[in-house]
Amino acid sequence: MTRRTYFTYVLILGSLTALGPFSIDMYLPGFGEIARSLGTSVATVALSLSSFFVGISLGQLLYGPLLDRHGRKKPLYAGLLLYLVATFVCMQAKDIHTLIVLRFIQAVGSCAGTVAAMAMVRDLFGPKDSAKVFSLLLLVLGASPLIAPTAGGYIVTVWGWRVVFLVLLILGVLVSLLTVFFLPETYPADKSFSLKPLPILRNFLAVLREPQFIIYMLVEALAFAGLFAYVAGSPYVFMDVFHVDKKTYGWIFAGLSVAFIGLSQFNSLLLRRYSSQQIIRVALTGQVGVSLVFLAGSMAGWYGLGYTIVLLFVFLACLGFTNPNAAALSLAPFDKNAGSASALLGATQMGVGALASVGVSVFSNGTATPMVAIIAVTSVLAMGGLVAGRYVR
Repeated sequence: MTRRTYFTYVLILGSLTALGPFSIDMYLPGFGEIARSLGTSVATVALSLSSFFVGISLGQLLYGPLLDRHGRKKPLYAGLLLYLVATFVCMQAKDIHTLIVLRFIQAVGSCAGTVAAMAMVRDLFGPKDSAKVFSLLLLVLGASPLIAPTAGGYIVTVWGWRVVFLVLLILGVLVSLLTVFFLPETYPADKSFSLKPLPILRNFLAVLREPQFIIYMLVEALAFAGLFAYVAGSPYVFMDVFHVDKKTYGWIFAGLSVAFIGLSQFNSLLLRRYSSQQIIRVALTGQVGVSLVFLAGSMAGWYGLGYTIVLLFVFLACLGFTNPNAAALSLAPFDKNAGSASALLGATQMGVGALASVGVSVFSNGTATPMVAIIAVTSVLAMGGLVAGRYVR
């Protein structure tokens, strides 16, 4: 594989993975306007974000078996088409309940890109280089939090929230064209792989019998849940608690994303000298420490806007090391059923993330504490899973 081909594949796979996050991040600055337009509250609008997370979680379980049976590209095409249709209809939503349902359908379509991309990384690059490629995917994925909220803030201010979904529709078309014309089929259709419920269940159970997968799947999902809590809670925390405007919120969100994306690239350099297991232990320890300091100060009312931004920056920096290594280690044992393993990994990540995002809305109390508490609890649980996993293995 030439260097040019290598980075072409990484760019397209990263774009597929970023489609869902763009659909999350770009409409965040419009929560207030959506609430006013549809006659509801910001907390209720946040449920459209939670329904998106649920859709991604459940949808990945659907695509995993399809990717192993029909190859990678046919199920991917079906998911992209569903995404485009749902995104178009989102522009026409007249009430919040319809938007919540449509966001669920949109998520089911977008998650085809996430599952297929993760499986294709395993197909194209093998277990040895997967952690490095996952780090590069995060660089492409980083376009979402760097660009989407800032662009969304300007779009909502000038044209309104419905135009956000028009932009997402255009992006979806571009990603689909790149996939059709420049991304090869990486796994032949396997007709021996049954799509009947019982064999599918057996295949998922076979994946779950691998201890390494269980350990790092839980570590990755729990550690990453803090990011979902941050994404769900940040519009309220910054715009309502600290009273920044839509455009400023977009720039803050983009700036904080530099930590997550930048450190994930430094991870590739560290992998030349240290193992993924070593990096995870150090990064997760830092993640737990900063989240507990953040929680104690938030409950005491010590932190204003500046300290909140700094502590979130450090938290996201630690997560930039934890996530790619945990994902690579969880998928490393698999070859034949990498699609199903990717689906279980993604579904668990999104399912736990959906619970975290719902928790931010349910426990909202006019402060940043609910968001910070969920970040701290999930980080501690991730560390507990890593420690317990060492003894189990």
